[in-house]
Amino acid sequence: MSKSLYGRHNDVFLTLLRQSRESVQLRQADLARLLGRDQTTVSRVETGERRLDVLQLRLWLRALGVDFLAFMRELDQRLGDAPVLETIHPGTPSKPLIGVVGPARRSRN
Repeated sequence: MSKSLYGRHNDVFLTLLRQSRESVQLRQADLARLLGRDQTTVSRVETGERRLDVLQLRLWLRALGVDFLAFMRELDQRLGDAPVLETIHPGTPSKPLIGVVGPARRSRN
């Protein structure tokens, strides 16, 4: 995957992340307080200077009151028909990932 393609995909993600915060009418400082972080951290994430892993993203969205799966569906829709990750790793798995890790389970908490 080319760097420019990756950059475009990341821009879509960062825009959606920022719009998610703005949709609940929170400032960066408000979100930072909910996360127990400082405003600079929120700014760095939203500008792409700092990355979130999937678990951090889940907590971030939870602080916003945004459903993780709804966010991911929206992200997928916005990305559209973008090339898939198999262009990075030419060796494709012999079976679908869902067959390896099993279906997602909801937490009982």
